[in-house]
Amino acid sequence: PSRTASSSGPVKLSPRTAVAPSVDFDHSCSDSVEYLTLNFGPFETVHRWRRLPPCDEFVGARRSKHTVVAYRDAIYVFGGDNGKNMLNDLLRFDVKDCSWCRAFTTGTPPAPRYHHSAVVYGSSMFVFGGYTGDIYSNSNLKNKNDLFEYKFATGQWTEWKVEGSLPVARSAHGATVYNDKLWIFAGYDGNARLNDMWTISLQDREHACWEEIDQSGEIPPSCCNFPVAVCRDKMFVFSGQSGAKITNNLFQFEFKGHMWTRIPTEHLLRGSPPPPQRRYGHTMVAFDRHLYVFGGAADNTLPNELHCYDVDSQTWEVIQPSLDSESWVEIYMNWFSCYPKCTLHEDYGKLWENRQFCDVEFILGEREERVLGHIAIVTARCQWLRKKILQARDRQRQSSEESDEGVTGGPRDIPGGSRPSGTQPLLEVSIREAEAQPFEVLMQFLYTDKIQYPRRGHVQDVLLIMDVYKLALSFKLSRLEQLCVQYIEASVDLQNVLSVCENANKLQLDQLKEHCLNFVVKESHFNQVIMTKEFEHLSTPLIVEIVRRKQQPPPRLYSDQPVDIGTSLVQDMKAYLEGGGLEFCDIILLLDGHPRPAHKAILAARSSYFEAMFRSFMPEDGQVNISIGEMVPSKQAFESMLRYIYYGDVNMPPEDSLYLFAAPYYYGFSNNRLQAYCKQNLEMNVTVENVLQILEAADKTQALDMKKHCLHIIVHQFIKVSKLPNLRSLSQLLLLDIIESLATHISDKQCAEMGSDI
Repeated sequence: PSRTASSSGPVKLSPRTAVAPSVDFDHSCSDSVEYLTLNFGPFETVHRWRRLPPCDEFVGARRSKHTVVAYRDAIYVFGGDNGKNMLNDLLRFDVKDCSWCRAFTTGTPPAPRYHHSAVVYGSSMFVFGGYTGDIYSNSNLKNKNDLFEYKFATGQWTEWKVEGSLPVARSAHGATVYNDKLWIFAGYDGNARLNDMWTISLQDREHACWEEIDQSGEIPPSCCNFPVAVCRDKMFVFSGQSGAKITNNLFQFEFKGHMWTRIPTEHLLRGSPPPPQRRYGHTMVAFDRHLYVFGGAADNTLPNELHCYDVDSQTWEVIQPSLDSESWVEIYMNWFSCYPKCTLHEDYGKLWENRQFCDVEFILGEREERVLGHIAIVTARCQWLRKKILQARDRQRQSSEESDEGVTGGPRDIPGGSRPSGTQPLLEVSIREAEAQPFEVLMQFLYTDKIQYPRRGHVQDVLLIMDVYKLALSFKLSRLEQLCVQYIEASVDLQNVLSVCENANKLQLDQLKEHCLNFVVKESHFNQVIMTKEFEHLSTPLIVEIVRRKQQPPPRLYSDQPVDIGTSLVQDMKAYLEGGGLEFCDIILLLDGHPRPAHKAILAARSSYFEAMFRSFMPEDGQVNISIGEMVPSKQAFESMLRYIYYGDVNMPPEDSLYLFAAPYYYGFSNNRLQAYCKQNLEMNVTVENVLQILEAADKTQALDMKKHCLHIIVHQFIKVSKLPNLRSLSQLLLLDIIESLATHISDKQCAEMGSDI
């Protein structure tokens, strides 16, 4: 079932039964009951395709090149082409009833057309442009630039007669609504593809006028037959028909500054999913921070994968629909279930920005500039720096011991990570190989798995990333190497190529130097590059290399070896929690008196509860008792919570979910993502096999609705439950609860049947 989302509200456990209490139902079916009601946001999504009924021919003809909009609980289909004629009928699909009908209309509708646009604003649909005429007799065919409004409440069609300048008539353009205005971009005018942009206010028909937008930045090439979508106050355009220039580029348009930017895909790690292949006639919709691309025609294929672009992380992925999805039918609905987004990278990023709880100071380069950091994060992510930190810690310990030996009766220093918070001095680590600016970019990567890309193409910024790349090679950070290489290669242009090439030569970065040389000797680049002033000042050996490369290009070498993309933040923090970070623990968590070593910086980054404690109320003995309110979680649930804190893992046995349901509020996590997954875990995974464990957890956490639900399952599946070994280990009080439930709910007939089975 669908889970909708809104702003977070108070936690409430409440029964919401889908059938009458006296009716038996199958507890193995996840749809049979829902017993937790919560609201969540912002979103992360899981996906399911669901088959919807096709439209009968007597309601509306099959068609293509039509428009589809959604308004309230219905979907509206207008116009298109049925293979013989253009259409101008309006069909309505009721999402709740799953039924088709012709929408009620009055007034004069737009002329039959296809490749028009349709958007929703307020309680109206607006249709602009398109291609019209009689395709059967091939007469009166032309593009339009008219604008029509359809009012959903009254069914009234009205044409907007607009005075003044008008956009050139067009079809297969992009259209969207933002800030009470309709925005039109690109399309086809009958002779050529366009890339102009126009806008018109939809608030006041009497005073509306078209305005052409003065666009700047990396404007997409002229194109048609593409979708647009608005997300994060920006408009996005992906692929489309652009003649020989057709690409799979993604562009974003900032409404406030009218600035276009091509979003580079070159910086994405090799081995991660690529963007969708170039295509046209596809769809793209925005949902929270994601853009979804589906269908279209792509290089003589008709793909049906669902691609997702995360606007925040600038990454593409191919969505794997759930196993119960249905496929290849006339109409589909992609079912979104909503979960708060993972804030792992943002939380560690804030730890880096705020520099709270720093315990290491890196002394860098000849000028001995200083950069603070956290031992836990650095040693989890970089083995080279880990060795440096261990060496420095050994020197500090040795120096401390020598100092203590020379002071009779003085307080003995506590070595390493055993010292309580507040008394341990910063560990100083000297790194002569690194300067402060590139090292800080590298540190940003360690905390967030990404780097804040500077201005693309600017020489100084490219040279900075080259210095970062040099450090990534020295520190053996494969993932950062790939990020730097792909950023630099994407940033090389006619203005900076010689500077980049010379710097690559000086730093002995052979891969980047090779890329620059190949760029220079391209037929379209060579003459422009050698006529620049920079070429005159280039070192003689490089000039010789360029000339020889132009005269006799080297053979291209292809390697079948996979590129090492390194480990991610999630992978490194997982290994750290599972034992890799044991020697760097600096806090003890006590669960029912049992110690669990942990890392202050990580706990503080992910939990405002720990952050406040370590800042103001740090225990003198460096030990913290763990509870969730008045309740002490099970050891298994506690480990599940640590996995969530360290690397964002939400996979856990359903019984753990009861213990951790209130953890996001008590520990002050950035959002209630963990709680949302606990809810889903409980809804979907209570089975006969685990119902006794969940019953125990529900009893301990005083989740009375869940306890009642478990007892209900036990009563109706008692023959199976009675054979479970865990039944014998239940407390006497829980066994009495089961007996009482059996006595209350089982009829004499059922009791007789049960007795004969036993």
